[in-house]
Amino acid sequence: MTVKLIEVEPGKYRVKRTPQNFARSELPLPYVISDIMPATEQVDGKFYTSKRAFRAVGRSLGLTEVGNEKFKPKTRSTDDPQTKKKRAEVIGKAIAEFKAGCKV
Repeated sequence: MTVKLIEVEPGKYRVKRTPQNFARSELPLPYVISDIMPATEQVDGKFYTSKRAFRAVGRSLGLTEVGNEKFKPKTRSTDDPQTKKKRAEVIGKAIAEFKAGCKV
């Protein structure tokens, strides 16, 4: 690719814009993710070459596509107020027994 410079002012140049050098990268086209994929069998027994159709069938059958699923947030048992209260009681009881001289 040849670049042509145009003198704008004495000692200042700019690149001449032509259809060949409009792109900002050396790639001929921008990167586009295609909808076409190799023929893949869905659980309904049909083969699909369109990602959109493949995903639509999966969603209609209640399937979850790996990588797109949203899991429910995990709740820890230790966040439950009853669990915290019970733990504090058990620890308090163990400390009281230890101070009383009961060593197992």
